[in-house]
Amino acid sequence: MTVTATSADDTDGTQTQSPARPWRTKLARSVPAAAAALCGLLLYVSFPPRTLWWLALPAFAGLGWVLRGRSWKAALGLGYLFGLGFLLPLLVWTGVEVGSGPWIALVAVEAVFVALVGVGIAAVSRLPVWPVWAAALWIAGEAVRARVPFGGFPWGKIAFGQADGVFLPLAAVGGTPVLGFGVVLCGFGLCEAVRQVVEGRRAGVLRTGAAAAAVLTVAVPLGGALAARALVSDKAEDGTATVAVIQGNVPRAGLEFNAQRRAVLDHHARETERLAAEVRAGKVAKPDFVLWPENSSDIDPFEYADAWAVIDGAAKAIDAPISVGSVVERGGKLYNEQILWDPVKGPVNTYDKRQVQPFGEYLPLRSLVGAINKNWTSMVAQDFSRGTKPGVFTMDGTKVGLATCYEAAFDWAVRDTVTHGAEMISVPSNNATFDRSEMTYQQLAMSRVRAVEHSRTVTVPVTSGVSAIILPDGTVSQRTGMFVADSLVQKVPLRTSETPATRLGILPEMVLCAVAAAGLGLAIGAGVRGRRARGV
Repeated sequence: MTVTATSADDTDGTQTQSPARPWRTKLARSVPAAAAALCGLLLYVSFPPRTLWWLALPAFAGLGWVLRGRSWKAALGLGYLFGLGFLLPLLVWTGVEVGSGPWIALVAVEAVFVALVGVGIAAVSRLPVWPVWAAALWIAGEAVRARVPFGGFPWGKIAFGQADGVFLPLAAVGGTPVLGFGVVLCGFGLCEAVRQVVEGRRAGVLRTGAAAAAVLTVAVPLGGALAARALVSDKAEDGTATVAVIQGNVPRAGLEFNAQRRAVLDHHARETERLAAEVRAGKVAKPDFVLWPENSSDIDPFEYADAWAVIDGAAKAIDAPISVGSVVERGGKLYNEQILWDPVKGPVNTYDKRQVQPFGEYLPLRSLVGAINKNWTSMVAQDFSRGTKPGVFTMDGTKVGLATCYEAAFDWAVRDTVTHGAEMISVPSNNATFDRSEMTYQQLAMSRVRAVEHSRTVTVPVTSGVSAIILPDGTVSQRTGMFVADSLVQKVPLRTSETPATRLGILPEMVLCAVAAAGLGLAIGAGVRGRRARGV
């Protein structure tokens, strides 16, 4: 059937018909889709290594405008486009060495969670104070994404893009869920405030109650962040410790960073011995303990005597305990392990990584993945086993909590080191397989958020960079470059008090999930009543 437009301009009173312009309709329909994708891209730009944290606010304001009043089908598609615009560039580093297939597959799955949240946001957008319900739904989506599938993938939490922002102190109030909620609420609140002004001008009457509520959804998160600054401090509570962070560098970047036997270990031992020489010369303060990165020993020191001797020699040279990262085999199982190496007693304690990385350290659905690409199964020939106990090393009297690399993205994996007595935290990492991508900066930002969340000094020893020392207020006091051998030595504050976020644990996230569920319930109830009133 041909769609036509009518006109009443003919002198004989009859109506003539002219062809409609379907391209205008298509263009109008494409605007929300393009806006959704662009808002997702804007959210990505707000993340490190850029310091444009404030761009998250217009990104969510735009998302709120795009989704408001949409049907569930439209919201699903628009939410998916927003997710793609955000996650495709954010996670491009996942395909640096393995190709675009795994990267695109990961983003395609993760964007589904964003799409489902988009449906929920559209549903609650007709409710009073909808930004509150919508922001809670976003955090509920993050909570699910951090747990499923395969143990979850929290990368891209809104909180992790706010290390340089004014909202950061909210991390000390309720962790990443409360920090993320404040940012998203403020963004949706901006959308509603603008909408109230625009509609008020059109109608000639400003609804003061609704406008005031919209302003509060912007003002409350900002005011809360300002008040929470009282929880942020870099002062020592339990003395200080002089810590050394070693970045030994690797012979080559990529998946074959450890192809040359013992080379990675030798690099880190050499840098430690160089530091020891500077200490003896009086150029650098003697460290109380030394932190090496994840995989800093590329061969198992319990299996190979030469690796044992190299590590033992480095510990004796610096005359301080070292936390060494290695892959060890025990009882036929592989573990990503941190080893506490005493200069006199040798290895005295170990910590096995508990949150191992799917498709990196173990391979879910191995037979299916092998059927798609046999090369992928060969990259993870044997699955890593999980540790069962929190990692807290007592190093020269200081309790150091350990969250190995990927674990820094998981709230529980960092928190329970503090609840088990950690006075500072270390995040030993190996980013050599991701070349010079943004991954290392994204992970550094996570560690900065964790520092404020738990009010602890956080060190980030990385094989190839960027290594850093972060004070409890989230400030990066020292950092290295990438793919250089270097060391950082600093006297850092030790703290023992617990922030509200540490004490509350998962409770704020549970409350926000309950708020999200309540909002959905109200929206569904309102929809049912509306259909009954219309006799549908």
